[in-house]
Amino acid sequence: MTTVDERRATLMSRLATLDSRLHRIEDELDTPHSKDWEDAATEREGDEVLEHLGQAGQEEIRTIRAALQRIRDGEYGICTQCGEEISSERLDLLPATPFCKNCAAKLS
Repeated sequence: MTTVDERRATLMSRLATLDSRLHRIEDELDTPHSKDWEDAATEREGDEVLEHLGQAGQEEIRTIRAALQRIRDGEYGICTQCGEEISSERLDLLPATPFCKNCAAKLS
């Protein structure tokens, strides 16, 4: 069984990975575009993909930070929707999840 400390370490590691990835995306987006129209169009399409990845990464960072706050507050592993305990199996798969399986199913 995974402990809260192990889950915290997993969340912190993922946070570091995302932070690094977002910095690379920002660097790539800051790179000047080609003067050639066709190349510039292709680069803009790539930028749109990078921006989407960046937004998804930022959302995951918010989710992880919220989970880390729940750990600090002693509320980790408790569903923020219904107050029931989140199963260890679910937390092993989704350590940042704020919802039990039943509430997650209702929200999707």
